Amino acid sequence: MDVILQAFGLVANPNVIITIIAASIFGLFVGAVPGLTATTATALLVPLTFFMDPVPAVGAIVACSAMAIFAGDIPAALLRIPGTPASAAYVDDTYKLTQMGKAELALGACVLFSALGGLFGTIVLIFAAPSLAEFAVKFSSPEYFWIALLGLTCAVFMGASNPAKGLLSLFIGLVIASVGLNNPAGVPRLTFGSTEMLAGIDFIPVMIGIFAISEVFRTVLSGGRSWEEAPAAVGNIFRDWGSMLKRYWRQLLRGNVTGTVVGILPGAGSDVAAYVSYAISRWFSKTPEKYGTGHIEGVAEAGSANNAALSSAWVPALVFGIPGDTMTAIVIGVLYIKGLNPGPTLFIFNPQTIYAVFLIFILANLIMIPLGWALIKLSKNILRVSKKVLMPLILIFCIVGAFASNNAVYGVTIMLVFGVVGYLMEENGIPIAPCVLGIVIGPLLEKNLITTLIKSQGNLMDFINRPISFGIFVLFCLIWVTIIISWIRAARRPDDEVASVNAAD
Repeated sequence: MDVILQAFGLVANPNVIITIIAASIFGLFVGAVPGLTATTATALLVPLTFFMDPVPAVGAIVACSAMAIFAGDIPAALLRIPGTPASAAYVDDTYKLTQMGKAELALGACVLFSALGGLFGTIVLIFAAPSLAEFAVKFSSPEYFWIALLGLTCAVFMGASNPAKGLLSLFIGLVIASVGLNNPAGVPRLTFGSTEMLAGIDFIPVMIGIFAISEVFRTVLSGGRSWEEAPAAVGNIFRDWGSMLKRYWRQLLRGNVTGTVVGILPGAGSDVAAYVSYAISRWFSKTPEKYGTGHIEGVAEAGSANNAALSSAWVPALVFGIPGDTMTAIVIGVLYIKGLNPGPTLFIFNPQTIYAVFLIFILANLIMIPLGWALIKLSKNILRVSKKVLMPLILIFCIVGAFASNNAVYGVTIMLVFGVVGYLMEENGIPIAPCVLGIVIGPLLEKNLITTLIKSQGNLMDFINRPISFGIFVLFCLIWVTIIISWIRAARRPDDEVASVNAAD
């Protein structure tokens, strides 16, 4: 009890509160700008933390990252331009809701489920960190290989209306992820003699191009027409919270659990959690055909998952010093600089600091609601601006974001190329989400495939000879058997209908 009181004393310091609020505002701004991700926001804060005490330093990063993940939902809903990769999983639903005049419903769901997901992940972090981290450490390359394959299976659900086009989109993403020297063999692939492409194709310019620039192209080619059915303002985002909680509590709980589990696995992070959770939501939904057309169900599940993953990624970081994602990798460096070496001893010698970090997590997710509401109120003015004025401004932001990804014009070139690719894909009915999923998960799949083969000297049985890997393998097989059976039934259904019509005649 004394430790908790000491933690409250550390957090209640006015300097800590001011630092958290300032970092939250900074995270909201960075997350809302396409191309400037939550990782970027966290990295930009690191130099400032050198001049802070340990608690405000870590607290600033916690608050900034939580706000940036949520803030990416705002341009996704208003402009169909995800501010962060985690928002890309459900961008079609939130944007379609805005076009239907329901922007307050989309943004209200984003605020509500992001905050609740972050709080759930924090509760898990507080009460189950040691035991969950011990379980996560048992995962090796075979387990991560099957987890990656499960993640890629999401492409089937994202392209459920046309699985063939969904798999084609996934293949495009895997090809993009394979470019360059960043592979286990260190062999140049698909570089076509370009020295810039040896470094691979950075995900950030690709995402900006495939979502934002394709939208700019579409607007230009359509003559710059104004917003189709979008409202002139955003209404009360709190109005439907009660009904959403009553209707989607199962999706909230499932998204929280999925995000927590994915977040604990090193290297996965919020982006993977959002895509996996969205696919799971569609799989269990009674109306999967509504996904991507302005349906809140997937937004509720994926929105809660990405923030739950953000909190739970700290479990292996604090207990074993193993980063759960890129942001916690940065945090580990800050902890070492402040003399707080991650590991079991941190809980023994500095428990008050750890509990102070837990309290900051709770505070950050609570202040997300008023600060998110304020940002939405400011952002609603975007819908009042003509597209002929707005699109050039978006193009400027996109160029800055693409250039900042690697400080080279090469990023801008990649952005423009994939703007064309994204436009052509959508014009031909090829979904974009599976492509993004392939880019995110492709390197994880290849790395763990090669690692397992090297360790086993080519023995394929090593992929399933561990209890956890075998369990995930069985789950993977069951999912694909179910998918194939559903495809066969769908193919037979038209024949049955024709037969019944003929019989009636």
